[in-house]
Amino acid sequence: MAMTLTEFTRSLDPKTLPRILQIQSGFYCQGAVYELFGRECCLATGDLMKIIDISITRFIAQTADGSEIKLPLEYPGLFRIVSESQPYLTIKEIVDSLKISSHRLGQPAFISANQIQLPQGSVKEKEGFRITAVTLDVQGGGHVSCELLHKEPKFSFRLDLSQEGLFTECEDDQFYTLRELAEWKIPKGRRRTVTAANAPPPKDMLFSTLLENVSGELLLTPVYELQAVMQLRKSVALIPSNMDVDVMDVTEQFDVNTFIQPLSLQDIFQKPSEIFPMVADVIERPLVERHMPEDLVSLLRSEQVIIHRVYEAKRILATEIRQESPRHFLIPTTYKGRLKRRPREFPTAYDLERARSDTEQLHVVATRGFDSTYSGLASVLVGDEFVVKKSKSAEVVCDRNRDAVDALTCMKIKGKTHEPVRIPMCLDGGFMEVIHDKRQYSISEVCHWFLLPFNVKVSVRDLSLKEDILASVPGLRIEEEITDPYLLISTLDLSSWWEVPVNRTHMIVHLEKSWTGGVPTSNVNSVIEEISEDSYYTMRRYVFTTVMPPPRPPKKPKQPPARPAKPQPNPRPEKPANSPTSCSPESPRPAVVSRDGSIDHGHSAVRTERTPKSPATLPKPVLQKAVTRGHSLEDVCVNIPDEDDPHDYEYIDEGELENIRKQFHEQSISIPAKGKPSNTI
Repeated sequence: MAMTLTEFTRSLDPKTLPRILQIQSGFYCQGAVYELFGRECCLATGDLMKIIDISITRFIAQTADGSEIKLPLEYPGLFRIVSESQPYLTIKEIVDSLKISSHRLGQPAFISANQIQLPQGSVKEKEGFRITAVTLDVQGGGHVSCELLHKEPKFSFRLDLSQEGLFTECEDDQFYTLRELAEWKIPKGRRRTVTAANAPPPKDMLFSTLLENVSGELLLTPVYELQAVMQLRKSVALIPSNMDVDVMDVTEQFDVNTFIQPLSLQDIFQKPSEIFPMVADVIERPLVERHMPEDLVSLLRSEQVIIHRVYEAKRILATEIRQESPRHFLIPTTYKGRLKRRPREFPTAYDLERARSDTEQLHVVATRGFDSTYSGLASVLVGDEFVVKKSKSAEVVCDRNRDAVDALTCMKIKGKTHEPVRIPMCLDGGFMEVIHDKRQYSISEVCHWFLLPFNVKVSVRDLSLKEDILASVPGLRIEEEITDPYLLISTLDLSSWWEVPVNRTHMIVHLEKSWTGGVPTSNVNSVIEEISEDSYYTMRRYVFTTVMPPPRPPKKPKQPPARPAKPQPNPRPEKPANSPTSCSPESPRPAVVSRDGSIDHGHSAVRTERTPKSPATLPKPVLQKAVTRGHSLEDVCVNIPDEDDPHDYEYIDEGELENIRKQFHEQSISIPAKGKPSNTI
């Protein structure tokens, strides 16, 4: 039965590929051009083509007022999904519509409108669950593996594909790019309603105006593109799904093997290892990147290559140390350059604890100070040097209550002596590592002996490379070791052997025949890859989904003690000699001074509180926000009308005030344990 190409695309299940189509009514463009920008634009009636893949190339976004906007997959904005109100009637319908895998984006969550009975319990009405895997059997049945949301301990169960019900999508609070939506979140035969979460920066002139002045929900309609192989051609044709042709599915009438089978490197990697080595015809050559060695460029431009084996190889992920637009590299373990250490920066005391090693002492200098508000825990001044030892819980006094606070035990360096101190890990600061090690290391030794991330600089370049791109980098942050899929490929004369990355090389080949020739006669070559920022964050995302997250940093206590105010200069206001003044009503009142110079500490409960005293000033009350903190009694007073002041104060003149200052200067003031002098920086 003939149908339009658009109808075929809408009903196509990617799991059933490849499919063979026959053109029933052709489409011809004017002139003799057979392809336009790599896309097929002329299909004759009777042509046969094998559809090998389907992909989304862009979205058409429809706004609330009915206008349409074309959004490419490269649009850098983020979107949030609006859950569909239309329910799925069976689990099989969910499996057929959505892409489900072990990846975190491929695990959709649903709410059942009805209670589901299970052998080990039940799923209650309106209770959410996540589908984590799909298992199919040869009879066409199967089941899905699920787990309940927000359930501790984890409750896992299975549902048959034949399970009926009303399954509605859960609310999704995650943010997605258009490319992630296209790969994971577009159901087959359905459209998606989203809201724009953020817009590109104004400097991005290419995309910043696409959704300008657009608010509310957007209805995304995907535009597909088919990858096909024509019967008499080797190259892969790209066919827009909206091409005005009628087609018929004739897969059952033709042998799929009569067409060539173009394969990407990802497809090659999925092949069983027993079939290699194989001779492959290169159908589509990859782009040649800068800094590629000449031998590798010559290999990638060959018409035929030998694929010897597929495997996963270790690489070291490193980032250039710079403030703006740092470059990212994948370094092979065979790199022969020598590396020297560079100082690391630690923004918090918690980072010092994580970087602490049992093999060597961590020596740091403070680049930013902070005041400790706890008794028994030290403050830090800029320039203080510490040797980090270990962390442990310390009991401190907090508002006369004893509390446990995580503290980092260090040795504070004072000249030639070391003083043991404890630094609270809940307070941030800034530290720079002091390097005493002048030795040179290989890249493997750095990963083996030191905790990552670790800062280095190339001191001796790799002499086996014609151009070592790492030698010109001022500093590298070695982040982690990863494993990545590679193909071992050589030329037909076995003169050049290279590891070719699977995920970052767009290369289409056709497996021709098995190779029965010789074995490698030279060393396998690996290249230092400079990867894009998208590839870097994609790698980091995949790595973070497979490793346990680090422990949470320590939190500050719910009610930490108030930090003493740092004095600020304040010009003395002009007041008449007989002008009555009064301190802020929300602050403790200063001691009342009599005419004979004696100080009265009575009269008020507020004055019985212990407040830090400075050797050069009177006790400073905490003022209202409108009052600036100052150095003297006049600085903490404000003019208020007489009728608004319900208190009866005694006031002193300038001479008596000078006598009070002199008395306090001569006294030895004891500082309470929970406070600090107000003139401490």
